[in-house]
Amino acid sequence: MARAANKTAASGTARLVAKFAKARREQMGLTQDELGRLIGYTASAISAMETCAQPASDKMLIELERVLGDGMGIFEMARKFILMDKYPPQFADFALMESEAVTLSSYETYVVAGLFQTADYARALIGGSFPRLPDDQVEQLVDARIARRSLFEREPAAMIELILDETALRRPFGSWEIQRGQLHSLAEDGERDNVSIQVLPLERGLKGNHAGASGNMVLVETMEHHHVVYLENQDQSQLVSEPATVAQLSHRYAKIRAQALSPEDSVSLIRKLAGEEKT
Repeated sequence: MARAANKTAASGTARLVAKFAKARREQMGLTQDELGRLIGYTASAISAMETCAQPASDKMLIELERVLGDGMGIFEMARKFILMDKYPPQFADFALMESEAVTLSSYETYVVAGLFQTADYARALIGGSFPRLPDDQVEQLVDARIARRSLFEREPAAMIELILDETALRRPFGSWEIQRGQLHSLAEDGERDNVSIQVLPLERGLKGNHAGASGNMVLVETMEHHHVVYLENQDQSQLVSEPATVAQLSHRYAKIRAQALSPEDSVSLIRKLAGEEKT
């Protein structure tokens, strides 16, 4: 049933990939079984891709480029757009902007930011949401979320900054083991040359002012050096580009950053929490 629904709902990009892959396979005189063996998939997986019953995964697109691409880069170019199709509607418009950002500055209050999530943490978070999603959709969303981490390795490098409320570090999803794995991964990301992670302490509100009380935000400097702010709440999103509002939110973000621990102290705290024993 799910695969039949996929055929109906397949995006234009998935349909184009399917038709081009089939045309190239037939042009090269390969059966579905032969192509599958060349790229490490079953004949049924190739058939599902060609009929859009199961659109090509990112891994499959890489292999299709290697075997069928013929130097044209069609499957390589399709990777970004196939990935966009997997994102929830409220995030899809922002996803491409994030992947091309020059600077990305995020403040998160409740969970570890998606860009920094491990697969296990993302799976526990997405799989435990309400209303519950089918398992195959959960896996698609997890794959799409983990694929965003390519931004860490992109050339030219993006400058990435994350401020996390301390509550996000102490709130487990799935299990304490998953949470510890997430904290270890977060600490490692914080050591990257192009990444800065800061923690806003729990006791910040006791000091008489707390700039982060209004919730999450992501500040983006685009490749054209425009500045926008992405806001998301309860599966609704807003992309703010009006200069005066962007300036106001940027000033608020700067205040949050000033109230947070230093990057060095923040990574030290994350590592400490990762080593805590829980019962």
